[in-house]
Amino acid sequence: MGRVVLERFPAGSPRGSWPAEEYAAERMRQGVPAEVVMDLATDAFLVVVRQREAHSGH
Repeated sequence: MGRVVLERFPAGSPRGSWPAEEYAAERMRQGVPAEVVMDLATDAFLVVVRQREAHSGH
């Protein structure tokens, strides 16, 4: 299962993760199953959508 990054927010922001959480909440209101994750390598909060892999059924 992969992820698609919708938006990135710097973790050093004075508001912390709030901008990312607000962005994810707006996507959720639009029916997009967004979530916030922390990317330690880039020190950023990412708003992502999980992608399901297609299964062929074979």
